[in-house]
Amino acid sequence: MGILAVVEDRPTPKAVYNWRVYTAAAIASWASCMIGYDSAFIGTTLALPSFVEEFKLNEMSSSKLALTKANIVSVYQAGAFFGSFGAYASSYYLGRRKSLLIWVLVFILGAGMMLGANSERGLGLIIGGRVLAGLGVGGCSNMVPIYISELSPPAIRGRLVGIYELGWQIGGLVGFWINYGLQETMEPSHKQWMIPFAIQLVPAGCLLMGVFWMRESPRWLFTKGKREQAMKNLCWIRKLEPTDLYIIEEVAAIDAQIEYDRIHIGPGFWRPFAALRQRKVQWRFFLGGMLFLWQNGSGINAINYYSPIVFKSIGIRGTNTGFLTTGIFGVVKTVVTVLWLLYLIDHLGRTKLLMIGAAGGSFCMWYIGAYIKIAGANANDPNAKLSSGGISAIFFFYLWTAFYTPSWNGTPWVINSEMFSQNTRSLGQASAAANNWFWNFIVSRFTPQMFNTMSYGVYFFFASLMILSIPFVYFLIPETKGVPLEHMDELFEISRVRGANKVVMERLMEQEQEFRHDAEGAGLTIEKTKYEQMESV
Repeated sequence: MGILAVVEDRPTPKAVYNWRVYTAAAIASWASCMIGYDSAFIGTTLALPSFVEEFKLNEMSSSKLALTKANIVSVYQAGAFFGSFGAYASSYYLGRRKSLLIWVLVFILGAGMMLGANSERGLGLIIGGRVLAGLGVGGCSNMVPIYISELSPPAIRGRLVGIYELGWQIGGLVGFWINYGLQETMEPSHKQWMIPFAIQLVPAGCLLMGVFWMRESPRWLFTKGKREQAMKNLCWIRKLEPTDLYIIEEVAAIDAQIEYDRIHIGPGFWRPFAALRQRKVQWRFFLGGMLFLWQNGSGINAINYYSPIVFKSIGIRGTNTGFLTTGIFGVVKTVVTVLWLLYLIDHLGRTKLLMIGAAGGSFCMWYIGAYIKIAGANANDPNAKLSSGGISAIFFFYLWTAFYTPSWNGTPWVINSEMFSQNTRSLGQASAAANNWFWNFIVSRFTPQMFNTMSYGVYFFFASLMILSIPFVYFLIPETKGVPLEHMDELFEISRVRGANKVVMERLMEQEQEFRHDAEGAGLTIEKTKYEQMESV
């Protein structure tokens, strides 16, 4: 089986795997590119000598400096938390596409505000701008995985949602390297630290232009009763005629799911909230939120936002050397992400990746913490040299990156984009994204203080959380690989979690054979389907 081969849930015309669905996913993923860049550039920008000098950071006490950096970084996550829930309202009334347009405009407004900061105005515009930028990325982090998931054929859904993660890593790669390049090529100045803030507008501008090409999600249109436009968009994204049996079958599954949700949840803005009284709905919301607790518990965002502090704790000295080491970290993440989305996510599956990544990543964190404890690496000694043990700690840091990236980095986003029913998907993704940004906020807010007080214990803390995530995934998360969105309810109703995916896939194959046999015997067409629906009204 080739690296790009797919495992299908039913016979699928080759036209379905066309350039339109990949392009739509890629354009939407400009949002993740701006999120990734924002997450990566801020830590190294705060360490630029020109930024430090302009805002007098070098005159602050260590405790005040830690608090100032934490505030600049963490208000972004606070804004994103509220943006995640705001996107639920916008997507319910306006749809996925228009929601993306609104939230990217909010981000652009925030990024523009940051460009007005200087030594006279102080850090207020940067902090305020990051709140607005956070609102924008929070809304986008809700919308993009849902949008891509609803467009995707089941066999490549993980790969397509994975493009969202790839965009995140490409943005992060640029964010990690940009300040190294500026430090090497430009003299310290106001312009030097302003450039990385301005670059935020590039991916945002690309998304703003691309959103006018994108089509609205057919599944959202079906739920709103806009069947003609929904059918038109579905046929466009699949490159098939309305009479094609694949389209007929997909529409039948969507209609069945909508009818099921109408009976058990009901239509309306507030009905998904009322559905939270159901234990099975609560359970999926809990699982989705916990995945992001474990993701942030790996330590990734402590590294993303405070990479200079992290590498300093291991023994890396010098601003440029710290920036270079951080840049290599971004390269490793990006390369491994490509392997993850092309092969691992849709072949090895979601849950195996999470458990393997947690086990390997935990071991690496234990090693790094042990090195700092035993070697007594002193982050405050500017003359200390990196020992052979320190070099091995750097190796294990990159090995941790290779374990974490194809597992906990993007996989929770994939699972959350597909595990909810149609009527609760937007609220479920809002909850999941809000959980991500909440835990992101906690980590980013307290990481400087943790390193000041815990030293090597920070690595032991993250290592322990990674170990605890393994039994959680093994016993509670069913494998979602290859399961159509309309059959997720069936998957989560099976009590034996480890074998649930196999049971559902076998049922789907049986139903597929029966459907095609009945369809061919009855001469089923889309016109007949419409007629029967009209008769039943």
